[in-house]
Amino acid sequence: MYLACTRSLFLFVSIACALIIGATFYLQRTFGLDPCLLCMLQRIAMIGCGLLGLSAAWHAPGIAGWRRYATSVLLIAAFGAAAAGSQVWLQTATHDQLVPIVARLETVLSALSLHTWLVRLDSEIVFCAEINWSLCGFTLPEWSLLAFTGIMALACYPLFKGSSGRRYTEGRAKD
Repeated sequence: MYLACTRSLFLFVSIACALIIGATFYLQRTFGLDPCLLCMLQRIAMIGCGLLGLSAAWHAPGIAGWRRYATSVLLIAAFGAAAAGSQVWLQTATHDQLVPIVARLETVLSALSLHTWLVRLDSEIVFCAEINWSLCGFTLPEWSLLAFTGIMALACYPLFKGSSGRRYTEGRAKD
């Protein structure tokens, strides 16, 4: 039962990720919401979670395999949540809080002598801080952060359920 439940869980994750990516492309095309650098990182992480979820559902490995898939999805979702959290912070930060961040990036990138990246990244950070669209009072990065948090919670299920479920059945077998 554990393996069938986990297989359905990963299939659900992959379908949810596909719907989220479809919604972002719909919003981009319909409302003209061009993605910034952090939005692209979130999309890459969402696609990665979806592909890993689909691969896990298709592959249907043993318990150790489920844990590897769950750990991989958890790490990718954490990366996506970090990108979404950064964008939420940029959107809620004041201008005085953004100036040191942009200045620090300028010094790091100028030390690497990547002037073209510096100009592009400087404009991308300002672009990421804009709030273009919201649904029910939440911006897109906040919805993305919520989705990544949900994916991380779902990915934790196979990590903890397998060990506790096995102990429970072993304890019941001795009765």
